[in-house]
Amino acid sequence: MRMFLVAALALVVVPALPAQNPADARVVKEVGHELRMLPYYTIFDDISYRVEGGTVTLFGAVTNPSLKSDAGRVVKGVEGVETVQNNIEVLPLSPMDQQIRRAVFRAIYGQPGFEIYGYQALPSIHILVKNGHVTLVGVVNNEGDKTRAGIAANSVPNVFSVDNHLQVAKS
Repeated sequence: MRMFLVAALALVVVPALPAQNPADARVVKEVGHELRMLPYYTIFDDISYRVEGGTVTLFGAVTNPSLKSDAGRVVKGVEGVETVQNNIEVLPLSPMDQQIRRAVFRAIYGQPGFEIYGYQALPSIHILVKNGHVTLVGVVNNEGDKTRAGIAANSVPNVFSVDNHLQVAKS
């Protein structure tokens, strides 16, 4: 059975395994495109997916409940997709978490040298906040930027913990 893991991070879709079948590669590419085109997908959301034959499994976390259902709907519309398992978590609607999201955004993207990450249509560093706990996902250029982003997020008041899952791009 062919299995592909694809992350919708920083507008980059990367299969975990090379596609053996051109039809499977097409499904992987189209699912990634449809997810990136969702109108309410922001840096405060993270959606990834796996394609196994005609089944697509969605993972991640979103701030807008309708984004979860929209993601399932658009993926189901891709030719070749028979079943969609939507395991996307909807993050709690909390004024404190909203405040933390904005503060972490300013702390990270306000640093000198981090402008390059914000110039994209969908910036490459995603900030997930759940009950005061921050998770950073996405792609940065080097280990130093990964560390700086984690330190910046940790410096924000009312943040209980920071899980830095940023990946360093391969040169």
